[in-house]
Amino acid sequence: MKISYSIIFFIIFFISVPAQNKYFIYFKDKGFSESQLLKKNSQVFIQAEKELSTKAIERRKKVLGNNYITIEDIPVNEEYIQQIEKLGVKIIHKLKWFNAVSCYLNEEHIISIKKLPFVKSIEKVKSIVSIKPVDLYENYSVVDLRKTDYSLKYGYSQKQNLLSEIPAVHDLGINGSGVLIGLLDTGFRWKNHPAFRNITVIGEKDFIQNDNSTANDTSKGDSPNQDKHGTAVLSIIAGYDEGNLIGPAYGASFLLAKTEYVPTETHIEEDNYAAALEWMEAQGVDITSSSIGYNTFDAGENSYTFLDMNGKTTIVAQAANLAFERGVSTFTAAGNEGNSDWGAKYGDNKYGKIVSPADAFNMIAVGAVDTNNLVTSFSSRGPTADGRIKPDIVAQGSRVYFALADGGYAYGSGTSYATPIAAGIAALLKSAYPHLNNYQIRQIILESGDNANSPDNHRGYGLISARRAISFPNLEKINNQFILYKIFIDSTQIKSEPVYINYKIDNSNYYSYTLNYDGKLKYSFNIPNLRYGQKISFYFSYKNESGEVRDPQSGLYEFYYGSMLIHYNVYSVEDTTDFKKEIIFDYYLYNNYPNPFNGSTRIEFYSVDNSYAELSVYDLLGQKIKTIFSGNSQIGRNVLYWKGDNDSGMNVSSGHYFYVLKINGKYFSKKMTLIK
Repeated sequence: MKISYSIIFFIIFFISVPAQNKYFIYFKDKGFSESQLLKKNSQVFIQAEKELSTKAIERRKKVLGNNYITIEDIPVNEEYIQQIEKLGVKIIHKLKWFNAVSCYLNEEHIISIKKLPFVKSIEKVKSIVSIKPVDLYENYSVVDLRKTDYSLKYGYSQKQNLLSEIPAVHDLGINGSGVLIGLLDTGFRWKNHPAFRNITVIGEKDFIQNDNSTANDTSKGDSPNQDKHGTAVLSIIAGYDEGNLIGPAYGASFLLAKTEYVPTETHIEEDNYAAALEWMEAQGVDITSSSIGYNTFDAGENSYTFLDMNGKTTIVAQAANLAFERGVSTFTAAGNEGNSDWGAKYGDNKYGKIVSPADAFNMIAVGAVDTNNLVTSFSSRGPTADGRIKPDIVAQGSRVYFALADGGYAYGSGTSYATPIAAGIAALLKSAYPHLNNYQIRQIILESGDNANSPDNHRGYGLISARRAISFPNLEKINNQFILYKIFIDSTQIKSEPVYINYKIDNSNYYSYTLNYDGKLKYSFNIPNLRYGQKISFYFSYKNESGEVRDPQSGLYEFYYGSMLIHYNVYSVEDTTDFKKEIIFDYYLYNNYPNPFNGSTRIEFYSVDNSYAELSVYDLLGQKIKTIFSGNSQIGRNVLYWKGDNDSGMNVSSGHYFYVLKINGKYFSKKMTLIK
């Protein structure tokens, strides 16, 4: 009887309250000028710094240097918030990155708030459809005890681990330790399942109920299945129940964010995602992984269209971009729209396309393959609306084994199950090499794909491999010394034999030196001091029981002195090296971005003076296609764009092209790929 009265009261109350919807209120500023707010002794600057953990600051310094606090980090002005609250409005989330708050408003609120002089705009918070699993769960009660040549017993999770060559890395003692991973999902029931017996969760937050528990709470409106999906995702990346399930990053630490509210037609709101990313970034997260996506919305709302999947329109894409700028490696599911007509008419195929935030500029969007490494029909394809290749990589997303929230294990399919495998491999890489920044991690992850030499909009750079990622060389800068690192995953290698690096500078002859060995795992080489911008090409050689070994088997690794990115197949990662002070006595041609590209690509070169320069595009036969620039250069960076056309304004065909800079008697050349 008490329940009936409560229901009646709720209905009467609901009818009597003016209709409210959730909105973002954007502010014009943060109360003072940017220069005042970013003074290191200002109160708000000190507050912004206090909100960052030591780990977050150290991670930021790797990509932002000492200017690791930006205007986006300054909190929303409290006086503005107080004036909003005086109108009877309850603030839900304070989003400092967007200089906005989210709250429920009725028409009277909106009229009053629009009159406030510090309010820039009011926009309705959109709902997004979560990326739902494709197949029904298939329960198994028999544990798979098939033996492998590896030390751990993976049980039914063996296939998904073997497909991405994870066990070989586990056997090196690399399990994700020292890495902090953030997961955004429906909720997580992790405290009683044997798969999470040894998991390290250092923080969890419910952005729906605004508390610190991410497990189901039916008293607050959660449905019985609220935390089912998130628990499955967590187990795929972090589970450890030997003989049943082992995740790639079982030794990592985790932050858990409950952002998706299942009961309301499986929709999640934009601001939950943005608020969760802000929270995780401030805690010092290294990697984030999510399985949600924007494409269609509730009836009566202004929906995004596929043309908005351009990396900069949706709130979730903008939030992901801001997290990446602060040094976070970001992963998300590409989407399960492959069999739908969502964006199918765009690009070069008939399949449904990716959904946001997979379109974010440096987001690693993960597609799904089956156990035979074939792209599943449901996996969303690319490109983005602005022509960038998507997905970035693929992992097993069909018949993936995971833990059930209410006990036991099951199989399921979807790109949301492929994503934690890929993010887990990134954690292994970061665990092996803590010095890596997120640009380096992105570069190496793409290089580790089995399609890296010919990426496309079905499987991106290909099936991700933990073995290839850990084996890929990388750089660290300590003071003014650049150090090259390499791990060889080769059981037949004779460790007592020397390993050589063979390198050349620009077009010089090769030099050969013995690598340093730490006696356990890593080889290293101190790069000699060179002029910034000089090209170093190299390969490794050693002897094993089978004879001479060359790594790579063909071709060369290469990098430009001063850059932290090593290339073999992939030139699509933005080179963020700042040469403004370091090459003041030379010229430099940067890698174009994006590459491969569809539509247009940015080409930059650095000039130390106002010398006459020509920047042109040539085909593989050496025929000039387009003169992009001819004239006196400006001192510093010169930014130009090529739209894939020739001097007559006609579009050229897909393929490989060279862009060549001629300046002051010097020539620089790099390769780029146009895909249509």
